[in-house]
Amino acid sequence: MDSDTLWLALALVLVIEGLFPFVSPANWRRMFAQLLQLNDGQIRMFAMVSISVGLLLIWLLAP
Repeated sequence: MDSDTLWLALALVLVIEGLFPFVSPANWRRMFAQLLQLNDGQIRMFAMVSISVGLLLIWLLAP
């Protein structure tokens, strides 16, 4: 993997992250307010699941 691939992946993350607030800002704001009410353990669990799914997808899809 070269540095161009890494920058391309980061750019794609930014595009995907920006889609929901661009398409539906009110729903994004509501979701963000709900996230602020989660405790640290819940946020860590969500992050761990997200990281695990991402790593699994990389493992399955990488050549």
